[in-house]
Amino acid sequence: MGKSSSLLFLFLYSLLPCLSPFHIELVDAFGTPDGSEEWGYVQVRPKAHVFWWLYRSPQRGDRASKPWPTVLWLQGGPGASGVGIGNFQEIGPLDTDLKPRNSTWLQKADLLFVDNPVGTGYSFVEDKQALVKTDWEAATDLTTLLKKLYNKNGRLQRSPLYIVAESYGGKFAATLGISVAKAIKAGELKLTFGGVALGDSWISPEDFVFSWGPLLLDVSRLDFIGANKSNSLAEKIRQQLATGQYGEATETWSDLERVIISSSNGVDFYNFLLDSKDDPLSTMAVASSNNLVTSKKLAMKKSYSMYLGSKASSSGSLDDLMNGIIKKKLKIIPKDVSWGGQAGDVFEFLVNDFMKPRINEVDELLSLGVNVTIYNGQVDLICATKGTEAWVRKLKWEGMKDFNNLERKPLYCNDDGATRGFVKSYKNLHFYWILGAGHFVPVDQPCIALKMLSYITQSPAAFSP
Repeated sequence: MGKSSSLLFLFLYSLLPCLSPFHIELVDAFGTPDGSEEWGYVQVRPKAHVFWWLYRSPQRGDRASKPWPTVLWLQGGPGASGVGIGNFQEIGPLDTDLKPRNSTWLQKADLLFVDNPVGTGYSFVEDKQALVKTDWEAATDLTTLLKKLYNKNGRLQRSPLYIVAESYGGKFAATLGISVAKAIKAGELKLTFGGVALGDSWISPEDFVFSWGPLLLDVSRLDFIGANKSNSLAEKIRQQLATGQYGEATETWSDLERVIISSSNGVDFYNFLLDSKDDPLSTMAVASSNNLVTSKKLAMKKSYSMYLGSKASSSGSLDDLMNGIIKKKLKIIPKDVSWGGQAGDVFEFLVNDFMKPRINEVDELLSLGVNVTIYNGQVDLICATKGTEAWVRKLKWEGMKDFNNLERKPLYCNDDGATRGFVKSYKNLHFYWILGAGHFVPVDQPCIALKMLSYITQSPAAFSP
């Protein structure tokens, strides 16, 4: 039986009722008969339920000299589903047609997808007031989930955990990283912490909005008139942030996106070399996220909060897949819970935290000795490399001077001699520039993304208090 046939057989076989003997150890989790997949719910607070899905890699035995790592993938938005988007559209074992993905990150690590925060994907709240209002509240929920998964499971404890985030997920990763490190130090969490990776992450909204006008002017996507309009609104955002008007800054951010779209004739915020209509990832996200528009106020926010959320496959949309055959496979999703049904509410409740920076949290992670990796796609706009470099320069970590003085090293793939990216590392800070990639690095440049993951998970020192 070929690889494709074997995976399809296992997937269909997993539709049969099953509960492995050791699943009780993982909070009454369900899974496949062979133990390669496990999933379940954790009630993190009254009326707040987080869904998780863990894949064990078939390559686990290939790296016997070091513990096999686990990647916790955090999606952005806020309100975008890691269980759906990160899993089936970016790094999981199967794509949206349920065919094997050649570039799955299971080649390098076990994968833990979590629908974070509550209300995202299959995660749900029984009362809207149980939704989180800050990144720190989301971190507390995730830490609660990790305690319940890890504290009584020796196998998981032996696998170093790497938190890898994309987009707004980077803000969650920064707060979660601190929460995890402190919980380990306090003896409340039994976990080997490998580090945090921030991929095209919304760490400093101010630096990103100030990058948009100059960047698009340099690549001829805006003229001076459009760039001046962009810079003017960015300055308004700076003033609003300085005076603590975070909700108002989110509204101005929406205005700024509208101005850029109009002045650029529809530039794609996830790849500035494209029109949004020419990018299938962006187009499908915008076209099919109308269910998120709970008011006119949220109209411009919907495309970012559900980016990539409903990319079409030959068999239909991601919404159809997740609310159809996948929900049937998982068995435990409540009948009245639809995948992504509360995503708009997730964004709305976080509207006053959306524009808050998390630079200080990254500084704290570095000072705690946690491995911090930053990676960025060359042609991303929403979290442009220009903006990422700007907030990295604001870090006050004691190693920054030495980091800044280092030369970058080139990265290659497939021995073809073509430069695929650059990397700079000093102590526990690592920065990857990924050429030819937009916002979704694993999708745009799967080869170098896998190579980068290998470097990240083989870093010499995991966090220890």
